[in-house]
Amino acid sequence: MSHPYDILVRPSITEKSVRLRENAHTVVFEVDKKANKQEIKRAVEEALSVKVARVSTLLVKGKKKRHGRSAGFRPDRKKAFVTLEPGQKIDLFEGK
Repeated sequence: MSHPYDILVRPSITEKSVRLRENAHTVVFEVDKKANKQEIKRAVEEALSVKVARVSTLLVKGKKKRHGRSAGFRPDRKKAFVTLEPGQKIDLFEGK
């Protein structure tokens, strides 16, 4: 995976992720399931021009959903909790 945007799928904007961003300087991204922590760190640093202190990952299993008689599953996904170095921030979320 060479391009940063092949690894970073989308930022996660939830109540918990906003609280983490404000209090713990941690940003949550949905990432490619095959990406490892070093690739995620490199992608965030290249794409957003910030220094990353730590990366934690989490695999989220898809929920079972029903539509009438038929049942299926939502897709599995991988989340990355990216902790930034002190003094670093992402302007995309901060709003100028």
